[in-house]
Amino acid sequence: MLLKRTAIIALAAVCLLPLAYTAYSYAKPKKDPAMTADKRTAYDFTLTAIDGDPMPLAQFKGKVVMLVNTASFCGHTPQYAGLQALVDTYGAKGFTVVGVPSGDFMGQEYKTNKEIKDFCTTKFNIKFPLGEKSVVKGDKAIPVFKWAADVTGESPEWNFHKYLIGRDGKLVQSFGAGLNPDKPEVKSAIEKALASS
Repeated sequence: MLLKRTAIIALAAVCLLPLAYTAYSYAKPKKDPAMTADKRTAYDFTLTAIDGDPMPLAQFKGKVVMLVNTASFCGHTPQYAGLQALVDTYGAKGFTVVGVPSGDFMGQEYKTNKEIKDFCTTKFNIKFPLGEKSVVKGDKAIPVFKWAADVTGESPEWNFHKYLIGRDGKLVQSFGAGLNPDKPEVKSAIEKALASS
């Protein structure tokens, strides 16, 4: 009888442990209540431009921005042309692309920023802003990509993942690498974002 009672008490203690832990975890103060991912906007971040100058994303306030991780030796590299075409079509209405070259996926990028810039300007006549070569996935990703992945739940899985950012700096939508910029769903999302105040 005593053995049975002891077993019941032990079982009850094990069952109540998760509840005690849950209560403790809710009671703990949050680490950073003022700046969680969903409260920040793109304007809280600064990139380094491909020429080495600071590129605060706050300079694009009021614009719709497509943030894209790019690469020069990828099967998706021809998307550069489509991205520039979007800027040519919607730029006057307040749209731009910001490209961030990366060698995260199979090392499909030049080693230096100068090589990347020369490639983009001579091969695709790219006129939209480019950041410096950066890490865009995992723990070492630059802060804006960590934020974008946190908010959307989607990290880049390959080159040319696209994050659409509204005029208010908030993330609107995420498009996978395989979706070409000229697709109707991409243009429709841009047009909708441009139409919002």
